Amino acid sequence: MKRIDWSSLDAAGRREALARPKRRSQASVGDVVRAIFDDVEARGGAAVTDWAVKLDGAPPRRIAITDAAVAAARDALPPADTRALRVAAENVRVFHEATRPTDTALIETTPGVTSRLVWRPIGAAGIYVPGGTAPLFSSLLMQAIPAAVAGVGERVVVTPPAKDGSVHPAMILAAAEAGLDAIWLIGGAQAIAALTYGVVLDDGEIPACDKLFGPGNAYVAEAKRYAAALPNGPSVDMPAGPSELLVIADRFCDPEIAAADLLSQAEHDADAQVILVAERDATIDAILAEVEAQLETLPRADIARASLSEARVIKVADMAEACAVSNLYGPEHLAIQAEEAEALVASIRAAGAVFVGRWAAETLGDYAAGPSHVLPTDGGARTLGGITTASFMTSMSVQTVTEAGAERLGPIAARLARLEGLEAHARAADLRSVG
Repeated sequence: MKRIDWSSLDAAGRREALARPKRRSQASVGDVVRAIFDDVEARGGAAVTDWAVKLDGAPPRRIAITDAAVAAARDALPPADTRALRVAAENVRVFHEATRPTDTALIETTPGVTSRLVWRPIGAAGIYVPGGTAPLFSSLLMQAIPAAVAGVGERVVVTPPAKDGSVHPAMILAAAEAGLDAIWLIGGAQAIAALTYGVVLDDGEIPACDKLFGPGNAYVAEAKRYAAALPNGPSVDMPAGPSELLVIADRFCDPEIAAADLLSQAEHDADAQVILVAERDATIDAILAEVEAQLETLPRADIARASLSEARVIKVADMAEACAVSNLYGPEHLAIQAEEAEALVASIRAAGAVFVGRWAAETLGDYAAGPSHVLPTDGGARTLGGITTASFMTSMSVQTVTEAGAERLGPIAARLARLEGLEAHARAADLRSVG
């Protein structure tokens, strides 16, 4: 992990210190994504199948979530695992039902002129669930359940197959908990292209989706960005690329816990980035020693070490400066390991999710606390939030005007329209305000 003294850096140096890994934005990633999209647009399902065989090692496959499939998946897992998954699913459901937006009351701005905001679910959501090296069934729960709570009519879930072409039984159970009829085994940019254009495959049809959701590697993140830029392309939830965690630690932190939090994100993949921000050299030394000690026993130590090559350790003057550094970075996850952790939250303006104090492990948020763990990366947290029920909905204003209301407000609107040089607008208002 590269050590940096924040006070010694100029503006350019500070930008470089907080830069994301360069390989996330390599030109070659964009070239591959464009090639895949061009091919899928031209050849449809045949192109998706060819790319899936080449990159996933298996053709796309639809897995029906039947009673028999669920029973087999349940039998393949220890009862404690199935119970844990059920608790997590219920917590996600409870949180998103409680935070689902509701239609506002009527608001009268002028006598006889009332408006309200109403919410409607989107038609079709394309949900990407990362997989491959690990079955991230938690990401299925964190997306498909909020979509169900929102009332989305069609939820299309895609996820990469395991190396042997199979699907983990926990993924089947998660799909059942989310009330899905099926999931598709297909990953990467080819899956995003399929959700974008809609394709017919040997196992059935993947429809074109209105909005794309989900985290993924650099290719998935670029594919979502590319899809959203297409004419009539789908919208997307947010930039949700490789994982990020920034830990703010003061001298009262537990070095073992801070190190564990850093490694919990570093083990995701080589493109994940972790940053430690602390005010004392002794604190930094203790945490880094713990990182090295814990790495020795991690099954995914090689991945974590690759990630740590892009990690940063930033020494700051105090906790106020630590918060300022965090806001500049805008992390996907922020863990505050400090004596006055709760008080520091007021200074945080940009983070996908904040974990406050010793007991708030980021892992709890990843799996079972309730809020979705699908969060903006690459600085997106400076302007965007994570997935909520509202992410799967649209809002629209509904305006109702009485004759008396038109009489009062029409002349105002007409005058403003003429001020802008829009006579047709003015006449439309005049027709309603002249008795």
